[in-house]
Amino acid sequence: MFCFQCQETAKNTGCTVRGMCGKPEETANLQDLLIFVLKGISIYGNQLNELGAADRSNDDFITQGLFATITNANWDNERFVAMITEGLKRRDQIKAKFLAAYRERNGRDFDAALPEAATWTADNVAAFAEKAKSIGVLATENEDVRSLRELLTIGLKGISAYADHAAILGFHRAEINDFIMEALTSTTRTLTVDEMVALVMKAGQTAVATMALLDEANTTTYGHPEITQVNIGVGKNPGILISGHDLKDLAELLQQTEGTGIDVYTHGEMLPANSYPAFKKYAHFIGNYGGSWWHQNQDFETFNGPVLLTTNCIIPLKKENTYLNRLFTTGVVGFVGAGHIADRPKGGGKDFSALIELAKKCPPPTEIETGTIIGGFAHNQVLALADKVIDAVKSGAIKRFIVMAGCDGRHKTRSYYTEVAENLPKDTVILTAGCAKYRYNKLKLGDIGGIPRVLDAGQCNDSYSLAVIALKLRDAFGLKDINELPISFDIAWYEQKAVAVLLALLALGVKGIRLGPTLPGFLSPTVAGVLVKNFGIQTIGEVQEDIAAMMAGK
Repeated sequence: MFCFQCQETAKNTGCTVRGMCGKPEETANLQDLLIFVLKGISIYGNQLNELGAADRSNDDFITQGLFATITNANWDNERFVAMITEGLKRRDQIKAKFLAAYRERNGRDFDAALPEAATWTADNVAAFAEKAKSIGVLATENEDVRSLRELLTIGLKGISAYADHAAILGFHRAEINDFIMEALTSTTRTLTVDEMVALVMKAGQTAVATMALLDEANTTTYGHPEITQVNIGVGKNPGILISGHDLKDLAELLQQTEGTGIDVYTHGEMLPANSYPAFKKYAHFIGNYGGSWWHQNQDFETFNGPVLLTTNCIIPLKKENTYLNRLFTTGVVGFVGAGHIADRPKGGGKDFSALIELAKKCPPPTEIETGTIIGGFAHNQVLALADKVIDAVKSGAIKRFIVMAGCDGRHKTRSYYTEVAENLPKDTVILTAGCAKYRYNKLKLGDIGGIPRVLDAGQCNDSYSLAVIALKLRDAFGLKDINELPISFDIAWYEQKAVAVLLALLALGVKGIRLGPTLPGFLSPTVAGVLVKNFGIQTIGEVQEDIAAMMAGK
């Protein structure tokens, strides 16, 4: 195996025996092979697009396949074998459609050479395992070409995660799926550096469009988030804990648990769901339990009831953990030994009865903290307060906004983000989204004229809200460039959705981003140099020095 897609990759170079996340070599290789097969499907889909005969039948399969390979999403080898098998079947079907369309359009058979991803085939696990050894990341020998291809592919994984969430709610945009196929196809071709860089920037533009689509899907379906004090204590009833990002799973779980005597709690990236009007109406929706994803060994153990993982962020259990028989996955998530909730039948919903029946036999959650934390500061809510915010900036009450969105993680140097929050001048406001907020969202940082000093926009995909807020402030102050605002970006990253968000910020013209705890290991020195030169990307440094620089607009 060779995997360097997350921030914790070994020595910031690459995992070669077992993932730092816990992913086994066999699983990593099957993930590589699945991506290889998705490239094959995309080659024919892209060709059909060029013929003006678009085929939409594989859109969801491609995005779900890419999503399944995100860090901490799915380690179930049988699921990957099934996806690869289905992918090969789908590839052959779309190949037939392309050949027929080409023949009809050109009056002759297609006879050009095709990349191996479009032609290779096999029908057994042994052949899959053998092929996987030769088509991974290191199959691209040139370091800079490899870096640009993987930066693009890793960004596509994040885009696909957000596109899948939107699709689940019935929201699609063909140009997003078309770009995913175009970009996957490009990694099988020899392109110039300029062409590859252009595709990476187009991925950033597509990430913006995808997050906008998901924002539309979420708010149309569940309402605009509202300022909400979220309970972090526990009730007296047995509970079900739901983690991840999928709001439709939460909606159906709340519907099915109503009146059962079972309470529902969020964990990790599901915390922002507490601010949506559609969910706040449920009396048995108690609040949030625990912290970010990497605390789950402790949080899931003390919760005592069933736990549902709706998206990535699942981690291996430790020897002392006893909750595997209470752990359930759904959607693209897979973990050997956990129960799995099947996909929705057409026109129906998921069946969570197994969790409900188990919860009835479990004790209530063990209380680990009390109090509340505030959330719900997505763009609609903040823009409703725009006059107040603008007046605070003009009066000097707010000197600077610090965007500290992104991911949390286990890296010891992530204490940097807590220390920055604690030491920022009291006339600064932190804008956040994603699980990075758990580093400081329970600190008592106060407010500025009633405006909390931490404005939590929501999940990582809600970084789109932060972009909307920044652009609206730019317009309100009559500025031409977002970089003229009193705003600095101090971003934490861990996995592939954060890469999509980073590319989105670059596409919006944001410069001078601090990124940490480390720059991505998949950036070659040359590619990293280009990002530094063109966008001013820099690594985090010492807390006080970084604070001083950000306050000076550097």
